[in-house]
Amino acid sequence: MSRKKGKQNTPQSIIDDMMRMHNEAGVTVRELSNAYKMPFKSVKNMVTRENNKKRRMEAGLEPRKRGRPSKRHPQTEKEKDNEIKRLKMENELLRDFLRAAGRK
Repeated sequence: MSRKKGKQNTPQSIIDDMMRMHNEAGVTVRELSNAYKMPFKSVKNMVTRENNKKRRMEAGLEPRKRGRPSKRHPQTEKEKDNEIKRLKMENELLRDFLRAAGRK
């Protein structure tokens, strides 16, 4: 379900404060939702998401990048050479197939 039009994301500073209160002071999720006047499910999802991030960081996994990945990523010379080689092989294969099929 999409959010209401014009609704802003919760700032990371508020989420950090909520997590600090939850982990250090032992404040429950329901108390946090009442204190910040936010829906219980939203606060619960935020706490779960932050706990999962923390668990992944402790396990040594890097955080996932958000958003659409960029189309252009810097290629090394070796990657470029491999791609050129692969494309040449593909062209040769297609050319041979067309000859065998009698199209050229």
